[in-house]
Amino acid sequence: MNSENIGQPKLNDSDIHHHTDIAVNNDVNTDAPSAVHTLDQAPVRIQLALDRMTIEQAIDMAGQVQEDVEWIEVGTSLIKEFGMDSVRRMKEAFPHKVIVADIKTNDNAKYEFELCFRAGADVATVMASAPDATLDLCMQTAKSYGGIVMIDLLNVTPQRAEELRRYTEAVLCKHVSKDQQEHDGQALGRKSMPDLQLQDTHSNDPDSTRRAHPSIAAAGGITLDTLPSILQDRPAVVIVGSAITQAAHPAAAAREIRSRITEVMQTTQKGAYHV
Repeated sequence: MNSENIGQPKLNDSDIHHHTDIAVNNDVNTDAPSAVHTLDQAPVRIQLALDRMTIEQAIDMAGQVQEDVEWIEVGTSLIKEFGMDSVRRMKEAFPHKVIVADIKTNDNAKYEFELCFRAGADVATVMASAPDATLDLCMQTAKSYGGIVMIDLLNVTPQRAEELRRYTEAVLCKHVSKDQQEHDGQALGRKSMPDLQLQDTHSNDPDSTRRAHPSIAAAGGITLDTLPSILQDRPAVVIVGSAITQAAHPAAAAREIRSRITEVMQTTQKGAYHV
């Protein structure tokens, strides 16, 4: 059902991914556990970032750590090198995981987002610096496919980040770039980021504040040491790449990250993790 041929008519409702919370119900292998089943156990989702490798290597890596990650990101480099086949094959390999197409759209939103969702993505990314018209089209296109928009806050001002709170159905991603990490030695948790509050501080009822604000994701050199600081912002999604993919034992590294998240959350007041 997934095709990157834009000339095709739009998918019918029966072909579109339908999300409950963030999870997707797929028509394939419906007896397998759905991503929705992990939500109660993991209010903070781990998103595995896969970049600078082949599709086969990415699928193999995801397979090694799938028990401890809920979201699988087809990274920008994979999409640029291998196209939508990278998204399609990842969804085929992991039909009940949430697949993120990190396409980093800046323009031509409808075309690029349709490519992602037709290839099987559940989430697609757009840059916060894109024009409002582009962001609006991303939101509209994602809604028509039952998908989710992640807005990448890379290199935007706190004022711009604050403006984007109006996209209450989106995920806003605090992000320290790969170049900042490698060239400047920066990493999330050790660098001041735009202050985005997830919780309505005037209410202790999570249901009353749900979707009052967008959800938050965090990305950029995240390690076991920086997790406690990052989790203070109550992100719904923690995006981890090299701390898992470059570890000597990726599965063990993923388990350690999951364990650290659980440990920190047990000492943290339950709050609005959303998504």
